[in-house]
Amino acid sequence: MKRYLVGGAVRDQLLNLPVKDRDWVVVGATPESMTQAGFRQVGADFPVFLHPETQEEHALARTERKSGLGYKGFICDFSPDITLEEDLSRRDLTINAMALDEQGKLIDPLKGQQDLEQRILRHVSPAFREDPLRVFRVARFAARFAPLGFRLAEETRALMQDMATSGELASLTAERVWLETQKALGYAEPSHYFQVLKSADALKDWFTELAILFGIPQAAHYHPEVDTGVHTLMTLDMAAQLSDSLDVRFAALVHDLGKGCTPPEEWPRHINHEQAGIQPVTELCERLKVPRTARELGILASREHLNIHRAAELKTTTLLKLFDRCDLWRRPERFEQLLTVCEADARGRGGRQDAAYPPRPLLQQLAQAARAVSAKSLIAQGVAPSELPEHLRKARLEAIRTQKATCNLPPQSGS
Repeated sequence: MKRYLVGGAVRDQLLNLPVKDRDWVVVGATPESMTQAGFRQVGADFPVFLHPETQEEHALARTERKSGLGYKGFICDFSPDITLEEDLSRRDLTINAMALDEQGKLIDPLKGQQDLEQRILRHVSPAFREDPLRVFRVARFAARFAPLGFRLAEETRALMQDMATSGELASLTAERVWLETQKALGYAEPSHYFQVLKSADALKDWFTELAILFGIPQAAHYHPEVDTGVHTLMTLDMAAQLSDSLDVRFAALVHDLGKGCTPPEEWPRHINHEQAGIQPVTELCERLKVPRTARELGILASREHLNIHRAAELKTTTLLKLFDRCDLWRRPERFEQLLTVCEADARGRGGRQDAAYPPRPLLQQLAQAARAVSAKSLIAQGVAPSELPEHLRKARLEAIRTQKATCNLPPQSGS
């Protein structure tokens, strides 16, 4: 029985990156011999064992044979005569198909180290196409390693296109697609995930509402980049610079989905795209089973981003209604997230990445003033409970009006 460190741990070690999880492959063992050695078996699909001391995962070397649709349609062989090379050859990318023995010697039958040095993401074999989830995994790796200069091998892109055309991506579960997407949204440049999927024609099944944005023009005065899809990904990367929040990044991704509803004869204008975007955001979230907080912020960003941009132009009563719709009183932290999304929208445009965003400090000041109005103090002043809502509204209006009079910020417009 021999064990080898494999996969991402080897890859990241060779890249001088922090190694978070260490996975091992065991050659020449059986489930019985593993348990006899003190390992604890976990996992139902195939035998994985936890080391009795380190708790690191150890999997028996295996081969896989396609038997049906989807990522679960495989027959696996775990016999003890499976070699390390056979196990490595079933993996997705060459850079993930390397191993280190217990003496630290590199085993690299598929030239993963060479692709690592040349910064290439390349599939191991034609068997790559047997698992449709790999399309999303490769796109995620492209996003993760984009800052290091990695690029997708053209033959791998072509294979991913064939897989997307076959329709098998639709056989995946929402949970698996969302998990890859969630991880990609956490990287420094998450746009690469969607760019790779787009280049492989793989957006249409799961990100239909996003896919149609590419090629839709916007007014060049507000959007020097013109293309709505390009702007969306610029906004996403700007949001990633401004916030670590998954909710903020997802909301930035979906804030302009309403522009996909604009009839072509109205281009490049997109009147009422904010309200029109609520339905496509909702449909995308339902398809992917997006978590509730991300969904709520996405809908809020679609509906309100133009109002936020034009805050300096809004009447006091309109500002109070905006605060009410955003539930500022109970969820001030979400309102702050909304401001971050809107700043990313304003700065996620050609040549405007370093521009100031005046609506944010303005609305922060107005929101602080409005929230300082206390229902408790009004009651102490003798306001009857039945009259409290109206008195509270008037006091908040006055607070907003007074605070706005002290601000001298230029208006910010643009869709």
